[in-house]
Amino acid sequence: MDRKRIIVGVAGGIAAYKACTLVRQLTEAGHDVRVLPTESALRFVGAATFEALSGHPVHTGVWDDVHEVPHVRIGQEADLVVVAPATADLLARAVAGRADDLLTATLLTARCPVMFAPAMHTEMWFHPATVDNVATLRRRGAVVLEPASGRLTGADSGAGRLPEAEEISTLAQLLLERGDALPYDLAGVKALVTAGGTREPIDPVRFIGNRSSGKQGYAMARVLAQRGAEVTLIAGNTAGLVDPAGVDVVHIGSAAQLRDAVSKHAPEAHVLVMAAAVADFRPVHAATSKIKKSSDPGEDAPTIDLTRTDDILAGSVRARNDGQLPNMRAIVGFAAETGDANGDVLFHARAKFRRKGCELLVVNAVGENRAFEVDNNDGWLLAADGSETALEHGSKTLMASRIVDAIVALLHNDGNG
Repeated sequence: MDRKRIIVGVAGGIAAYKACTLVRQLTEAGHDVRVLPTESALRFVGAATFEALSGHPVHTGVWDDVHEVPHVRIGQEADLVVVAPATADLLARAVAGRADDLLTATLLTARCPVMFAPAMHTEMWFHPATVDNVATLRRRGAVVLEPASGRLTGADSGAGRLPEAEEISTLAQLLLERGDALPYDLAGVKALVTAGGTREPIDPVRFIGNRSSGKQGYAMARVLAQRGAEVTLIAGNTAGLVDPAGVDVVHIGSAAQLRDAVSKHAPEAHVLVMAAAVADFRPVHAATSKIKKSSDPGEDAPTIDLTRTDDILAGSVRARNDGQLPNMRAIVGFAAETGDANGDVLFHARAKFRRKGCELLVVNAVGENRAFEVDNNDGWLLAADGSETALEHGSKTLMASRIVDAIVALLHNDGNG
């Protein structure tokens, strides 16, 4: 990605220290980052820290370098503004159009995407004034992230925790890749997402698995949540990924556990996204103790009998068609394919799409450094109307946003959107 000019605004909350990691991540991604803290923010983190991390001087007021008109110029020249943390006070001042410091003045002059990452106590986040302010900012086109839940100041815990810096920087990169704001268009929609690979036990030590990292499924859950959906994420092996903010996460291990979790949560869902890499086979019997390797080199290795696992995607489509999922309006499948002597990737994907019966199928060509265990992805999106759309190469979060665009179009076209 080309070097972009990013403004990181920092409001005066205890989470201001996390902005240091955010600034470092954005600068290490190759961007020109300038920090605009409030006076209160500098009581938590000193100006020297932000200057060292960004390589730019730090000012809070409009009276420094007046000849350069910074209160206007900074916003005019920015490609993205990220405010993290955005306190309840900062959100209120942004809604009111205040311009009493350099940060709020920049918010008024910026014509690029603006993203707020709120951080405050739970009671403040759910107060009607804050709820109205967030709705107003979103209506005006700003992106206001859903906060995480967890430990707050002192012993308190709940919604209002600042999302991790990695998540904020990932969504910032998405806004730069998209070139526009992330719409808040899925309020009231319940989405169920599966992610990661399943592990089918052979014995207490060994398992049958696959190379799925869960990154694409986590990206789907993250984008759906930040566009307003109420998201439940069923996660298999996800290699220690950070749980997305604003998402309820259910951790599972095997294909059978994934099937049971989907069966439990799907009846309430409007959208099902089956991004998990489910093992096609499992051992018929899992040993209760470790299978020992014989000391006799001439002894044959043990034989493991396999049986098929349930096709959870096809089963969900059947359950919806049988009336067991009355709320379900869109089912999205994923297919990781390779070509062979019988046909190329799309040949096999089209056949799978016909068998599954879902509304959308995301197709990835897999191979060395492709699809699995990487941060970028590409592929195709097959739709029930017969269309086939190429998904351009980019971050998995960008791919997720394009898939969610298609989901939104489906929901709006089914007469209930």
